Parts: sequence; C-alpha cells; structure tokens
Amino acid sequence: MLRVHFSGLDLARLRMATRPDALWETVLSFHRLRDKQAESVYGEWRAETRTRLKGETRVLAPLIPARGYFPDFLTPAEGIIGADAAIEALRATPAARLHAEIDRLTIDRPLLPSWVHDLAQGGSRAFDRLIGALRTYHRAAIAPYWPHIQARIEADRATRGRALLDGGADGLLASLPPTMRWRAPVLEVDYPVDRDLYLAGRGLLLLPSFFCRRTPVTYFSPDLTPVLVYPVDHRPAGASPRPLRQPPPCRTSSLSKLVGQTRSAVLQGVEGGCTTSELARRVGVSLASASQHATVLREAGLLLTLRQGGAVFHTLTPLGAALLRGGAPAERINESAPGFARSGYERKGPVTS
Repeated sequence: MLRVHFSGLDLARLRMATRPDALWETVLSFHRLRDKQAESVYGEWRAETRTRLKGETRVLAPLIPARGYFPDFLTPAEGIIGADAAIEALRATPAARLHAEIDRLTIDRPLLPSWVHDLAQGGSRAFDRLIGALRTYHRAAIAPYWPHIQARIEADRATRGRALLDGGADGLLASLPPTMRWRAPVLEVDYPVDRDLYLAGRGLLLLPSFFCRRTPVTYFSPDLTPVLVYPVDHRPAGASPRPLRQPPPCRTSSLSKLVGQTRSAVLQGVEGGCTTSELARRVGVSLASASQHATVLREAGLLLTLRQGGAVFHTLTPLGAALLRGGAPAERINESAPGFARSGYERKGPVTS
C-alpha cells in the first residue's frame, strides 16, 4: 500500500492535470498491449495496433518490462503538451540521470541489450533508436485513438471537478476510484509495495489515464514533484465497457438526428458537465425527455455518460464541443497531439500492470 500524507498546504496545492499525457499513455499502453486483460476495452485496440507495428516492441520491451519499475525519463513533464515536445525533452535527459535510472533497471534485469547500456552512457545512436521506436509506436497505438482517450479523461476531470465544487479538496479525494481511499490526512492507495510518500507542502498532481489499469502509479523517487496516475472508469452508466476504437471518418448519419431546437439546447446545457436532473432543469424538459435526448446525443458521439455515486453525469466529447463552436474538433490529433496546455510535473516509480 502507498500512503500519501497531506498537510493543509498540500490540500491547497492539490490539482488535476489539464489534459491526457501523450507519453504516459504511450508507455502504459505498452503494458496493455502485452497482457490479455480487459478484452472488452482493449481487445480491438490490441488487434488493430499489432497489425501496424514493425518491431518496435522488441526495442521498447527492455526499458518497459511487463511488471515493475521503468525509468522515469520515459515520461517527461512535456507529455502534457504532446508527443513531439515530450520526445524532445526525453532527448535532453542528462547523462547522469540516464545512467542512474537504467542502472536501477538492471537490479532485476541484469541482461539488458548492449544498446541499452550505450543509452545509459548517453550514446546518440542508442537515443535515436529509442526515440524512433517511441515515435512509431505512438503513431500506431495512440494517435488514431486520441479523441476517444481525450473524451474519457475529460469526463473523469468533469466528475472530479464536480466533487471539488461540492465538497472541496476532501470531496475530490473522496471521489477517487476505489483503489484510493481518503482517510484524512492520508490517501491510501493500492500499490505493489509498502511505501509512505510525504508531500511536504509540494501538493499533488492527479493524472487520470486511459491505459493505467488496476493500481495507480507514482514516481519512484520521493524527491520528484508528486504525481499520482490513476485509471479512469471504462464503464459508461448503465452499459458494458466500450471498446477502444478509431473514430469513424464521418458521422453524418448520426448527426442528422440532432436537427431540432430541443437537442441543440440539450447539447448547450451539457457544456461544463451536468447530471440528468440538472440537464432537465436547464433545458426546461421532463427528466425522461432529458434522458432520451442525452441518449441520442451519446449515440451520435457527442456526449459521454458516466455514473458518479448515485447520479448519472454527462459531459461533451471533443466532437460535441466542436459542434457547439461550429468548427472542427479542437486539438485535432495527429501523431504528436499538439496544442496541449502545459501542466508541469516530473515522473514516476514502480508499476504493476
């Protein structure tokens, strides 16, 4: 178990990451690619991704083992901006840090390929090999699915935001998934090893992740800016988990259902997130009508619906937000997912995948 110890100043400095992190999702997805769990969510994604890969897994596997520690430098703070910025930051990792983190990796895995030992010495060819594999893997495994990933994480952020508004920092921490239990002033976290993390006034960044599974992840070094990566809920309210799929190139047939003043008002009412009851009040329709319109919008890919406690909570997807703006989805994803706002933090520790 991980015990995260808060002071009053830490509660004041508690915050949520502004966006998904491109390299956190890349590295954690590599765990999901190799296991056989959660087929209902990741099964189609695994099958599609494997057809696009051409040996990248052989390069990445020594640095990202199926279980346990992987080096901190693989997920720099710039991942919140996008893959390109993060990879450039990775390339700038000081040689001393590379050596220390790869040296720790050898404790449980002494027989690493020679190129990894070259990387530990800051070798440029080894760096090129790693960065090439990360770029290609990201393009195959993450970029095609980014709108789905972003929508799920934004829905989680909306539910945490509601908890914060209703109950302050206590409410936010109490709203986290069952793998984390808030017993003030300590957050107890399911974790593969027994450990205490004292925030000491630095606060904590909460980072929801699509590809994190079962237990949260944090830095190995207690000296780094504290970050807690935790899995989002993949179960939409009243439904089975939805598989991770590429978005279709055109949704004209679904969007045609939206013609009409009431559904336009419903879409506007959901902006910022709301429950079904709140939606009905905002639009001035019955609870049953609000639920029916939300269902149509959800089927069109414009809303995401999750259950938060006893309430059903709706948020806009990137496509839904784009429809309100009257333009293309913001931050339209290419292989580098550009345009993300910065949310500074560093990186992590042992993980059980």
